[in-house]
Amino acid sequence: MTSEALHAEPGLPAAMTIPALLVLRAEECGEQIAVRAGPVAVSYRELLVRAASMAEALHAQGVRAGDRVAALLDNRVELVDLFLGCSWLGAVVVPLNVALRGEGLRHVLVESGARRLLTEPRYAAQVEATRFAGVCWLVGSDTAPRVDSAMTDPPRDPASVTDLDLAAVLFTSGTTGLPKGVRCPHAQFLWWGGGVGRSLGLRAGDVLYNCLPLFHTNALGTLFQALVWRGTFILGERFSASGYWSAVQESGATVTYLLGAMVPMLMNRPPSPSERAHRVTRALSPATPAHLYEPFRKRFGIDLIDGFGTTETNLVLGSLPGRRRDGFIGTVMDGYEAGVVDQDRPVADGVPGELLVRSLRRGGFAAGYLGDAVPAEGAWLRTGDRVIRGPDGWFRYVDRLKDVIRRRGENISATEVESVLSRHPHVAQVAVFPVPSELAEDEVMAAIVPREAAVLDPADLLRFAEADLAYFALPRYVDLVTRLPLTETGKVRKQELRARGVGPDTWDAQRQGFRPTRTR
Repeated sequence: MTSEALHAEPGLPAAMTIPALLVLRAEECGEQIAVRAGPVAVSYRELLVRAASMAEALHAQGVRAGDRVAALLDNRVELVDLFLGCSWLGAVVVPLNVALRGEGLRHVLVESGARRLLTEPRYAAQVEATRFAGVCWLVGSDTAPRVDSAMTDPPRDPASVTDLDLAAVLFTSGTTGLPKGVRCPHAQFLWWGGGVGRSLGLRAGDVLYNCLPLFHTNALGTLFQALVWRGTFILGERFSASGYWSAVQESGATVTYLLGAMVPMLMNRPPSPSERAHRVTRALSPATPAHLYEPFRKRFGIDLIDGFGTTETNLVLGSLPGRRRDGFIGTVMDGYEAGVVDQDRPVADGVPGELLVRSLRRGGFAAGYLGDAVPAEGAWLRTGDRVIRGPDGWFRYVDRLKDVIRRRGENISATEVESVLSRHPHVAQVAVFPVPSELAEDEVMAAIVPREAAVLDPADLLRFAEADLAYFALPRYVDLVTRLPLTETGKVRKQELRARGVGPDTWDAQRQGFRPTRTR
C-alpha cells in the first residue's frame, strides 16, 4: 500500500506528531471550539498556546524531553493541558487510573519511571501512601505547573519529536493482574483519530461527547478524532445512567461513546423526555450484544457502531457508514492486516480462533510494553481475543481466550452464555465466569442484575436459555445481585466475582433439582 493511500485521513500533517497537528489545526480552525471541559471552552488557537504554555511551565520545573510525567486526575481540562504540554515539550505523559491505590498505584508509579506527578487534593493521600519519591504537584497550588491564561502566543517552539517518539504510557486496566504500561507513540494517536473518525462518519463541526475517563484509550482517542476531523471534544465529568441523556443534550453532541455495561444500564432506565431530546445520531459502542442494537436504535434514535482496537493497537477491524452489520465487529480497515489462528495455525472461515493483527502504518501500533523489547515495525500481535471470520471477511467477536470455561470436556464461551441470558426480559446485566468444580474442571456461574421491579426466578432463566444453549453451558450457579463490580471504564471485574465465588445465597441448580430437558 502506498504512503499516499495510508495518509488518506483528512488533513493529517506530514510529520504525524501531536505538535504538528496542533499547529495545522490552529491555522485552519482558529476560533472554533476544540475542547470543552466543564465551564472551560478552548478554541483551536488557544489549544496550541495552552500546550506551549504548559510545556514552558514544565520546563521551568526541570522537565526535559523524554522525561515521564504522571497524572492522577479526574476528567478536567488540566489533564488535556498536561497531555498536550508534554507532547509539545517532547516529554511523555502517564495518565493513571484514579481508582488505583496501595500496591497497584505504587506499581504503576515505579513501572512508569515517572519522577513527577500532577494530582488533585482528593487523591493526595493515595499518593502519599505509596511513598512516591518524586515531586508531587497539586492542581491549583502555587508550585504546580499551569497554563498562563494571559498568553496569546506560544512561548516556545515545539520539540523536534518524530512520529515514533513516545507521547504517552497508558496502563491497561489490570482486571486479572497488575497493570501493564503500553508505550504509545505520537503517530498512534493521530491514526486513532483518523480511523475511528472515518468509521463514525465524522465531519467538520461534529460535537463529540465522551464521559469515559481520560486516562483510557477511548476518551483520549475521542480527543484526537475531534482534532483530526475539525470537530469539538466535550469531556464529560463521569458516567451516570440517570443523568446521561441530560448531559448529552446539554453538550449539543452529535456523536457519543459507550462502553462495557453502559448500554444495558441505559436500556434498564425508565423512559424520560431527555432520552430523545438530543442531536446524537451515532455512538461508538464496542462489544454491545447483537440483540440490543435495534431496541437501542428505536428507543434512543442512535446507531451503535462496533469495532476492534486495543490500547496496544488501533482500529484494526471496523465498518464504514452505510456498510454495517449489527453484532459484527467489521472488516479489516485500510492499513492493517488480521488473521485467525489456533495454536499458530490458520483456521478456516467460520471456525473460532485467536485474532492476530498487525499494522502497515508507520507508528500505527504501540511500541510494546514497558520492560519488553520494542517489537519490529509490522510485527504480528497476539490479541488474546477469540473471533470468527466469515467467508465474506466480516468478523464476529466470540470472547477472550481467558474467558473460555472448561466443563465436562467441553469449551464454553462466557460471552455466548452472557448473550443468551441477557435476552431474558427480566435481566438487566449479566456476567458469566468459572468457579471450581468437584470434578477438577469448572462450573458455570452467572451473576445477574434483575431489571428494576422484576422478580427473576433462576430456574425460569435456565429454561429460557435452553433454547439457545447446550445443556453443558447452562449455569449451575446463579447469584442475583444489585450491581456488578466494574472498572472505571465499565468492564466487569470478573476476577472479583471469581474470588467471591459461591456464597450462602447462591442458587444451585443441582441442589434445587433442576434438570435440563436435553442432555446431549
